[in-house]
Amino acid sequence: MTAAPDGRAPRVLVADDQTLIRTGFRLILTARGIEVVGEAADGAEAVARARELKPDVVLMDIRMPVMDGLEATRLILRQAPECRVLILTTFDLDRYVYTALSFGASGFLLKDVTPEHLAAAVRLVDTGDALLAPSITRRLVERFASSAAHSPAVPADLSALTPRELEVLALLGRGLSNTELAAELTLSEATVKSHVARIFAKLTLRDRAQAVVLAYETGLVRPGGAGTGGSSGR
Repeated sequence: MTAAPDGRAPRVLVADDQTLIRTGFRLILTARGIEVVGEAADGAEAVARARELKPDVVLMDIRMPVMDGLEATRLILRQAPECRVLILTTFDLDRYVYTALSFGASGFLLKDVTPEHLAAAVRLVDTGDALLAPSITRRLVERFASSAAHSPAVPADLSALTPRELEVLALLGRGLSNTELAAELTLSEATVKSHVARIFAKLTLRDRAQAVVLAYETGLVRPGGAGTGGSSGR
């Protein structure tokens, strides 16, 4: 994957209150063929610059002055739902993870990622996919442990899904990729992609990040990886 779906390199806005970090991100991405169209030193500036520059992807720090990255993410995606926000931070606390994803962020990475991983993450979310580090998915499961005592009945919001689709959604909630889903369910990857597409259409989900949040919010995913739906009994 080397460019946006239409053949362009992703256009990126970098939002971080530290000049050195913004410069480093710019150098890393530019060296790997990704266009950095602008920078912002706080959340309010990020919102304004996103409105002006219309980037494909915003690299967003969380803790910034004037307005934090979470509120900036909410406002940017409200004004430009097609934009993708990839959050990079040294903080992986549960409240940041959940809030970022519930506001529509497409990815959440810690700042210790390698330059190659950072560039790959930008390209991935630019295609419309979502990116969650394994540690982030694990923390989300722990975050919702307290709500695991909900009724075992399938939530009403998921009633449109078939048993197989419920199973796929539960596995998405655990952070599995399409390849891992195919192996887990003994299906072809093409079949898995069809299931995922139907789930997104039925539930009006934008990407996998929203699917993960929904799986936790509805109680479909249980601590330890078990779900309320599905037919495999795993």
